[in-house]
Amino acid sequence: MRTKHTFRLPPDLAGQLADYASRKRVPQALVVETALTSYLSPDNAERMEAALGRRLDRLTRQVERLERHVTIANEALALFVRFWLTVTPPLPDTAQTAAQAKGRERYEGFVEALGRRLAKGQTLAAEISQDVAAKDAKSDELSG
Repeated sequence: MRTKHTFRLPPDLAGQLADYASRKRVPQALVVETALTSYLSPDNAERMEAALGRRLDRLTRQVERLERHVTIANEALALFVRFWLTVTPPLPDTAQTAAQAKGRERYEGFVEALGRRLAKGQTLAAEISQDVAAKDAKSDELSG
């Protein structure tokens, strides 16, 4: 035995219900009944939790990759700065103006090169991975 219910839907939701029922060639009452059954079933919470868990796992992996890339970038920058500070002698006061002009010119070239590299999709992390893989393959050839 079925109980009759009367309820009102917003016009846009009523239109979606009618469209869906028409596409599936089923009565609107069956669509509503199936949706309510799914929504009210005890396993619905478990399915939602599982879907949320999968999404969180994917986000965690993405954050871990980002963390790895940031670590590589930070280490590369720190290594460069340490090297640069170690090998670059201080300039005499008379050469400061010329050095600053040359520095601006080099910086502009650096920004252009960085823009080209990023436009091509090249990344330091990918390049390092390729270099390490090539080096490992080469050492395997030599030892094998």
